[in-house]
Amino acid sequence: MASSGAVAALRGIIVKEARHVLRDRQTLIILLLMPLVQVLLYGFAIRTDVRGIRTVIVDPTPDASTRALTASFSASVRHELLAVVPTTETLERAFAAGTYRQAIVLPTQVSRRLARREALPVHVITDGSDPNAGNAMKAYAEAIIRRWYAESGGSSARGAPGITVETRMRFNPTMASANLFVPGLIALVVTIVSAMMTAVAITREKEMGTMEMLLVSPLRPATIVLGKVVPYAVLGLVNIGIVLSAAIVVFHVPVRGNMALLLAMCLLYVITTLSIGIVISTAARTQRTAMLAALGGLLLPTIMLSGFIFPVDSLPAPLKAISSLVPARWFLVIVRGIMLKGSGISVLWQETLVLLALTVALLTVGIRRLSVRLD
Repeated sequence: MASSGAVAALRGIIVKEARHVLRDRQTLIILLLMPLVQVLLYGFAIRTDVRGIRTVIVDPTPDASTRALTASFSASVRHELLAVVPTTETLERAFAAGTYRQAIVLPTQVSRRLARREALPVHVITDGSDPNAGNAMKAYAEAIIRRWYAESGGSSARGAPGITVETRMRFNPTMASANLFVPGLIALVVTIVSAMMTAVAITREKEMGTMEMLLVSPLRPATIVLGKVVPYAVLGLVNIGIVLSAAIVVFHVPVRGNMALLLAMCLLYVITTLSIGIVISTAARTQRTAMLAALGGLLLPTIMLSGFIFPVDSLPAPLKAISSLVPARWFLVIVRGIMLKGSGISVLWQETLVLLALTVALLTVGIRRLSVRLD
């Protein structure tokens, strides 16, 4: 009898928990969809190869041989040949603006050098702000150049001068991985502190019923929202200061641009993530739902679709389109541009406008929806 009673009690607990899970449909949907989202994101976003390399060829004296090399880069599935220019005058600004990620600088009189079996120095300039992608891009370019040289009848005799491919990594000559990951960690830390904690904090007030106590006070809903998010905004800024200090002092990550501009962009991103947290809190009924929504719908895209680890150019077209809606994608371009390239607002104004537009849209939707819920 005791055994049958224990089984009945166990059955009752199981039925109770199953009904509780089924009753909380928001959490159930998130739990069922999160594995699918993770598989799709990791399956499509993880790419060790690089595609769509924005390339320019500097050809001071075009001839048949250089046109053959140009055709090789045009036919490459990994390169996107944007231009063939006669000089290197515009390369510095174009690299800083992100217009080009790789430049192939050819010497003069290439056909004559090939015919006379003379030395053929070719310079490959690559954006090294992403060390992994930079090494891959360098290898792709060298393979194309050496194959073209062999097909062009380049000298292979022992002791004869041949082709020399000299590489130069812009913005990160030491290829330090910290220069790639530390700026991304700023976005990740701010996302966790500002967005996730804001969403959970506001949802906790609703779940515990203490929000009604605030509603009977003379405070307006916008004032309540502002009071809830300001501490997390300050905490986000403090974390940014800690991460930047560690990056500069410990990892020697350079800050080649204007520090005031960098801090202003960080403040803008803090407001963006706070807005996301408010939007999540308007849809979530429980803290658990808010936490899962922030993890699955915010942290994963920030890590996988922002360029934090994998280049955005390597993403499939649908995911690349989705990444345009991820604020961290634009923030990382801005932070890396300021820190590694020394870019100013004249170069980064487009990314700044996109991030500002996303911030205004999210803030408007979040405060409006939360005010309606509070009213």
